[in-house]
Amino acid sequence: MITIYGMAVSGNCWKASQILRLTGHDFTWVETDPNHGDTRSPAFLAMNPQGEVPVVVLGDGTVLTQSNAILAHFAEGTAWLPAPGLARTRVMQWLFWEQYSHEPYIAVARNLITYRGRPADQAARLLQCAERGAKALGVMEQRLQAHDWLTDAGPTIADLALFAYTHVADEGEFDLKLFPGVAAWVSRVTALPGMVTLLHPPRNQH
Repeated sequence: MITIYGMAVSGNCWKASQILRLTGHDFTWVETDPNHGDTRSPAFLAMNPQGEVPVVVLGDGTVLTQSNAILAHFAEGTAWLPAPGLARTRVMQWLFWEQYSHEPYIAVARNLITYRGRPADQAARLLQCAERGAKALGVMEQRLQAHDWLTDAGPTIADLALFAYTHVADEGEFDLKLFPGVAAWVSRVTALPGMVTLLHPPRNQH
């Protein structure tokens, strides 16, 4: 049995549970909250010295970390990840961009506002998140105004990676009505068979 150590409200952890559902893998979910020190225990740090979730442990004990790497691992050989070549490279471009130019602002704004009560000492960071998060949504909008998906390969793990925090961007005070192409894409991704949003528990039925 595959085990996911993750935080239910985390978009990065959602990625791990979602790709497992979409590819037909059963898993056990272990709620692991970094805000309560769960990722600093010796047992957890033995699995992931970075002290971050998600962590996926395979049945043979193999440990996988980094949400987008987990997406790619389980998508291999499925329609969610094109074969090696330009189509796959386009997917990878979005995966790297998501972690560098999207998640650090959309996700951080959400965490500071919704889950940490807008700490006074984080005001400057929130302003930065608002500016750069809006810029990231603008990059997505440029693509999605004229295309259904982030790449020409149809729905892929690029869409899953960006959906993770975009579909809850309002929790970081981003208004998707200002980005109609992105909003329409969120609806398309939500409607895909087997999709579960962050409004529901990330656990499988097993």
